[in-house]
Amino acid sequence: MAKLTLYEHPLSPYAQKNKMALREKGIDFECVTPDAIGTGGVAAFLEINPRAEVPALVTEDGMAIFDSTIIFDYIEERWPSPPLQPQDPAARARARMIEDVMDTQYEAVNWGLGEIHFFKRAEGKLAETLTENARRQTEGFFAYLENELGGNAQKGENWLTGPMFGRADMAALPLVAASMSFGFHPQKGSALDAWVNRAMQRPSAAQTVEEALASRVGMDHVANAVKQGLFKRQYRDHRLEWVIKSGGMEVVTRGIETGTIRFANDFSNDGQGAR
Repeated sequence: MAKLTLYEHPLSPYAQKNKMALREKGIDFECVTPDAIGTGGVAAFLEINPRAEVPALVTEDGMAIFDSTIIFDYIEERWPSPPLQPQDPAARARARMIEDVMDTQYEAVNWGLGEIHFFKRAEGKLAETLTENARRQTEGFFAYLENELGGNAQKGENWLTGPMFGRADMAALPLVAASMSFGFHPQKGSALDAWVNRAMQRPSAAQTVEEALASRVGMDHVANAVKQGLFKRQYRDHRLEWVIKSGGMEVVTRGIETGTIRFANDFSNDGQGAR
């Protein structure tokens, strides 16, 4: 039987969520980064994921699964031990809500910072405005996570998922770590700061975050690829909203004019991009 294969990019927080889940369960798998991901040349990858984005999981029997939350659910149901979500329906719903906020709102902030600092979509005053809005928004998400941790601590639970390190923690940790890499840190001595330190003691989390940070080496060159029209970043849903509401409408219009941004694949045979 073939080995489990996760198509990913180390910087993708969605892929990081799935890698931590597999590693916590001790499942053997291989990681593959699709050729030319982000450049518009991923037609072959459409056979695995018609959305043309990572992560995508190919199971041992050849079934392809896309979307990090669906992949997480598959992993949890296929290998139920150790569990990565509570048994109580209310606690499980709460963990899923945290995951949804991370995936559909917080992620966009770090993605936007990458657009500014790596891809140089904005410079000067515009970059300052977008970065300041990102800082303010990040502080809001830190407060949200701090509050969630405080509620669990009252019940004697150490994790966002509740009694175990699980889906909510795996959705949040890549984002908090990315914020820290951009210079935004939880307050020293806070519950969130302690949670980060506690999570990073787990081999699954430490390896996954370290892989993400290591993959940033060489990112200084990607801005030139954008200027040459060789790189198309995906601006769908929450990411597009973040850029517009944070003051970067001109980033969007310029990207459309130069053909260096894309929106969600419409399931045609020329899809492109990464999540």
